[in-house]
Amino acid sequence: QVQLVESGGGLVQPGGSLRLSCVASGSILSISSMGWYRQAPGKQRELVATISAGGSTNYADSVKGRFTISRDNGKNTEYLEMNSLKPEDTAVYYCHAEITERGYDGTWYFTEHDYWGQGTQVTVSS
Repeated sequence: QVQLVESGGGLVQPGGSLRLSCVASGSILSISSMGWYRQAPGKQRELVATISAGGSTNYADSVKGRFTISRDNGKNTEYLEMNSLKPEDTAVYYCHAEITERGYDGTWYFTEHDYWGQGTQVTVSS
């Protein structure tokens, strides 16, 4: 069973920094796109940043120049470095990954699914 586990959230003052991590585990053959999303109270979940298997990145305008997404393919891990945090960055942050799994039921099979982490709270407040 594939799962994503996040860590690194917490309380930080405006202007501070946090680093989120997300580790994928299970019967993973490969991971294509990975990303971070966030959901603030009363709002819809929104994209923060994505990174392709080859390292191409995409950011929401609201975080460009402040957040950096990266990944370590050997460790099936993605990161979100968040600097110059603002109160409006307060939200639950979710990691996402498109994962190809492998399984065996007499023959090998491969399936691709979207997976989400459980979410980690980031609060920016003085």
